[in-house]
Amino acid sequence: MNSARRSGLPGVDAENPIALTVTGRISRAVVPDLCAELERALSGPRGAALAPGASVDCDVGGVIRPDLVLVEAVARLGLVARRSGRTLRLRRVPPELRALLALVGLADVVALGEGPEERAAGPH
Repeated sequence: MNSARRSGLPGVDAENPIALTVTGRISRAVVPDLCAELERALSGPRGAALAPGASVDCDVGGVIRPDLVLVEAVARLGLVARRSGRTLRLRRVPPELRALLALVGLADVVALGEGPEERAAGPH
């Protein structure tokens, strides 16, 4: 698992200075850390600069074997974003994660930023 705020994520709005990158295999033990990282980012100067309702990008393209633990992480990150008046937008979403989000009814709760064809194209 690796997560970091970074700029220059393909397709990220220039006005959105916060992007969370989640990679590797996600375990339940790291979900609170991911949420805390997003909370810190949103309460910091960059988060304060975001307009109300702005999206926070979360790149999940590097996740290994998406499962229900990742779905839980996405749901909890979405709640963190909503509590701050923002929305969570997933980027580079693997087809397996799209299917799981649809299965549990979360596909309409988080914004899915890119389709599988854009994920296959990779960074520009």
